[in-house]
Amino acid sequence: MDSKEKFIGIDVSKDTLEIAVTPTGERMTFAQTEDGLALMVDFIQSFAPRLVVLEATGGLERAAIGILGAKGLPAVVVNPRQVRDFAKAKGILAKTDKIDAGVIAAFADAIRPEIRPLKTEETQELEALLTRRRQIVEMLTAEKERLYTAPQCTKKAIRAHIQWLQKCRDKLAKDLDGRIQKSPLWRAKDEILQSAKGAGPVLSQTLLAKVPELGSLNRKKIAKLVGVAPLNRDSGKFRGRRSVWGGRAEVRSVLYMATVSAIRSNPVIRAFHDRLIKAGKLPKVAITACMRKLLTILNAMVKNQTPWHLAELKNT
Repeated sequence: MDSKEKFIGIDVSKDTLEIAVTPTGERMTFAQTEDGLALMVDFIQSFAPRLVVLEATGGLERAAIGILGAKGLPAVVVNPRQVRDFAKAKGILAKTDKIDAGVIAAFADAIRPEIRPLKTEETQELEALLTRRRQIVEMLTAEKERLYTAPQCTKKAIRAHIQWLQKCRDKLAKDLDGRIQKSPLWRAKDEILQSAKGAGPVLSQTLLAKVPELGSLNRKKIAKLVGVAPLNRDSGKFRGRRSVWGGRAEVRSVLYMATVSAIRSNPVIRAFHDRLIKAGKLPKVAITACMRKLLTILNAMVKNQTPWHLAELKNT
């Protein structure tokens, strides 16, 4: 083998793992099974790669990223939109598993995304419970809406389903809280996060599960990671309105609801919001700015192990 750095792309599907290596061009397909994953790791280790990149695929990548991390390989999961945009920029419009693996490998070589610490098994389980609770809440909302227009002959069944979903939601809430309380690290972070008015258990659990980087990044990076950092839209003399996009949408939606609550109940966030409105900012712009402020304060609180009443003194 030559001395050039190797970059590996993995296209993950339900049944297979398609591997592409750049610059050698080697390809290999492995089954998405325990034996297949072991063979995949041996194959990848033989190249001593500089970077291994996978796309986020709704959970199908978890087994692969878990074993790669356990073996100490430099693996990172990226947003599939980034890879797709990269493919379009290179004029690659066709899409197959083999083509995608090659594109991901080329993306790894050209972009070299930053490697972040992989989520522990406990964090992945917490995230799975959190995702399931969100699904239950969505089903509850849908069933409650159906109840208004449903014919009388189906309302009894819908009400029974609503009651069952509520029990599932409550059990998941207890399970989530129980897991956090069993972990000294999570329990300490949870107490710090919930010391802020407006930051309830749902936001705390979401940040613990979905943003393990909280407390380890600076304010600009954490805001960009979640997707509440304003991005420029300028070209020549044109100055477009700053907007936010990308990031972790599920975290952002929970943060939005917490911020709306904080604007009413948290003196620091309320005062900040009032200043923005008086300065002529649009309501949505003001709320987004408050989301960013709340997130960055929570990030600093976790970093410094400081509860809200002390952090508040520094942000008033």
